[in-house]
Amino acid sequence: MKVLVIGKGGREHALVWKLAQSPRVDQVFCAPGNAGTALDGANVGIETKDFDGLIRFAKKETIGLTVVGPEDPLAKGIVDAFQKAGLKIFGPSKAAAQIEASKVFAKKLMRDADVPTAEFRVFDHPDPARLYVQTREYPVVVKADGLAAGKGVLVCSTTEDAMAAIERIMVREEFGLAAGRQIIIEKRLDGQELSVQALVAGRVIVPLAAAQDHKRAFDGDTGPNTGGMGAYSPAPLATPELLQEIESQALVPTVHAMKRRRVPFRGVLYAGVMATNQGTRILEYNCRLGDPETQPLFMRLKTDLFELLEAAVEDRLDDFAEGNLRWDDRPAVCVVMASGGYPGAFSRGKVVLGLDEAAKVPDVKVFHAGTKRDSNNLTITDGGRVLGVTALGDTLAAAKRKAYEAAAKIHFQGAFYRKDIGDRALQSGEGDAP
Repeated sequence: MKVLVIGKGGREHALVWKLAQSPRVDQVFCAPGNAGTALDGANVGIETKDFDGLIRFAKKETIGLTVVGPEDPLAKGIVDAFQKAGLKIFGPSKAAAQIEASKVFAKKLMRDADVPTAEFRVFDHPDPARLYVQTREYPVVVKADGLAAGKGVLVCSTTEDAMAAIERIMVREEFGLAAGRQIIIEKRLDGQELSVQALVAGRVIVPLAAAQDHKRAFDGDTGPNTGGMGAYSPAPLATPELLQEIESQALVPTVHAMKRRRVPFRGVLYAGVMATNQGTRILEYNCRLGDPETQPLFMRLKTDLFELLEAAVEDRLDDFAEGNLRWDDRPAVCVVMASGGYPGAFSRGKVVLGLDEAAKVPDVKVFHAGTKRDSNNLTITDGGRVLGVTALGDTLAAAKRKAYEAAAKIHFQGAFYRKDIGDRALQSGEGDAP
């Protein structure tokens, strides 16, 4: 069977790499792909928004399954378009993808389904939003309603910060006119964040291993929010009891509420969770695999990914229910190497050196994100997040050492990366357990 992966980031490289390992998969294409997906699969020069071109390619190549990586084509209805053309595709419908495409939709759904989340208000004009902020006696988070590449959530420490966030989203429209038409202002929660993802089809929910992401650009969780600067799995914070609480109090009621609304969810439901002193709270939902959480997750996954996704599309996901997924017991750590200036303005076209040397480090896989090949067949930078250097180790500390050993061998002008991925778990004393 031939498989098509839609997208060009680190998550998509991980998908291509993992799907190609299935004995049932002959070839994996990636549209449009990057320099890494070209090595583990075959790139197709079709952009993610060209649904007609992608459908023509899938029919011509008799693609057996298409897997969508990023949220944007899902929100624009790629799954509906493929299904209308009679093609198998993994991901939620346009209506179900609203759970990520509209934070207002998601928060109202959580409220209706009695899912624990932060206290919030929705605004469609800056003046009442400013007035509301001035009356709060606690710090807030200001969120753009629409898609903003993971950067539309502004965590505020002061009233002035919140005022500036309203200005950026609603007045200056920094994240786009549509994204900032409505905002959510919610009470800022304190605790540790956790990424909990599950495959969903019908009423069947199959949780994947938990991971922890690092959103801020710099060490010590400082600097602006990014799409993610690194991740590790499993997360010591995610005890079986905590995961059971998230499944029963959040995932199950959310899936049932969407079914009642006649927008049944099929695909990956990703819950951004805050573990607080008062219990877990859902910060937001995404409708696709996380990036960079997917990279360490797929390093550990032993179950055939193709069979898993095919079962979801064909409503056979209960074959994998009740903990039937197989995982490598070893932890994995992913370190994102980014372009100087990210998440703000950055340069492209910088030559990437040292990839072959990094690949020689045992149990390391360098996933490409913002890369492409130039006319001289050199790998050059083509995005803010360039690479996800991912390693397995007998302990979290060992996985971290290998990831940083490999990252140190890679060079491109302006490259930077956080040096503290996984430290929170290590400092808790749980990351060095065998």
